[in-house]
Amino acid sequence: QVELVESGGGLVQAGGSLRLSCTASGSSFSSYAMGWFRQSLGKEREFVAAINWNSQSTLYEDSVKGRVTLSRDNLENTGWLQMNSLKLEDTAVYYCALDRNTLMLRSGTAEYWGQGIQVTVSS
Repeated sequence: QVELVESGGGLVQAGGSLRLSCTASGSSFSSYAMGWFRQSLGKEREFVAAINWNSQSTLYEDSVKGRVTLSRDNLENTGWLQMNSLKLEDTAVYYCALDRNTLMLRSGTAEYWGQGIQVTVSS
């Protein structure tokens, strides 16, 4: 069993930056691809980004490409979602997730989910 804990969310002005962290319990973090998702009020949860187990491959949703960078450190059991040039429409609850397969994350499927963290972008 893996527990995921997100941190780093909060309130930021449009154009600003935030870095979300996701820390996993246990020793199997390096066996999993990691993904980030978000859910805005009244909308379905959507894929944001994913990174494979050894950081050799990343996937980004089109609306965040060029503004978001996903990275991880398997020795620290932690991944980070660096978000720059934030827009009002980036306001959402952000979730990190783990799955064995990056493409499964891309499809919205994950074996483990975090509890979510709020990101609010203000004008």
